[in-house]
Amino acid sequence: MLTGISPQALWLAALLGVMLDAWLGEPRRWHPLVGFGKFANGVEAWLNQDLATPARTAMARGMWAWLLLLAPLTLAALALTFLPGWLGVVWQALALYMALGARSLRDHVMPIGRALAAGDLGHARALTARIVSRDTDDAAPEALARAAIESTLENGNDAIFGALFWFAVAGAPGVVLFRLANTLDAMWGYRTPQFLYFGRPAARIDDVLNWIPARLTALSYALLGNTRDALQCWRAQAPAWSSPNAGPVMAAGAGSLGVLLGGPARYDGEWEARPPLGCGAVPSGAHIAAAWHLVSRALWLWLVLGGALAMFAASLAEVSPDLL
Repeated sequence: MLTGISPQALWLAALLGVMLDAWLGEPRRWHPLVGFGKFANGVEAWLNQDLATPARTAMARGMWAWLLLLAPLTLAALALTFLPGWLGVVWQALALYMALGARSLRDHVMPIGRALAAGDLGHARALTARIVSRDTDDAAPEALARAAIESTLENGNDAIFGALFWFAVAGAPGVVLFRLANTLDAMWGYRTPQFLYFGRPAARIDDVLNWIPARLTALSYALLGNTRDALQCWRAQAPAWSSPNAGPVMAAGAGSLGVLLGGPARYDGEWEARPPLGCGAVPSGAHIAAAWHLVSRALWLWLVLGGALAMFAASLAEVSPDLL
């Protein structure tokens, strides 16, 4: 069994991990991902010194850096899955808790909606700048709302559902691998001279790991809102988006919410033409709250379905023990 524990124990660990995230949020001190990020910066500085390195060599070094960083930690997570009894369940729950970011996502986006509702545009701009890389210094209210909603929908997959999917597939080793791979993509997956080739393996691996979770996330968004518009936007708009995984997630989410997203955005003073997403209303602060509630409902849907599957697996094991 890839997870190291029974499906029922794994679901209990998932529930505990989600509850820990809801109660505690991200650790304010000694977060493992912060330490991992510092170590990754050191590895990158060691292996990515010469920007004149041929593309194939730079990609090979990027792949080597990825393996050097992830293989030992994933193997350590695998070894800990075989802790006996409740220790194994607690470890699984802690691993998922460290990978989840639902509470953090809520705490970052909901204040933007409240600031916009209060007409405090300066505060809304400062809060939005914390979660997106686009320019917000002179952004209009609808542009701030659009950025916050897009971030909410996309990070619903990256910070919640992708982690849950790989936790269900492979327990703690799966979620550790996913979260660290996603972190390296966030650090190295840029089309800049520094990372164009060195960061390409990290970006492509993250695309592969997110392919199924992103589509399950998009389907969840569609089922919990305006299903017809969500599916239509997903089918028509997602192929035009540059990211193969963000496109379905944001298109389906925007259609489900009945809001217009995408369109031009300014990064470092340069305007970037982005395809449209969704349909319906111009985004506002109220849509930010609606986007978070959509993500929250999808989280509960996943937990309920996971519990049902765990119960089914238990009943199947009673009938045919050799199948599990």
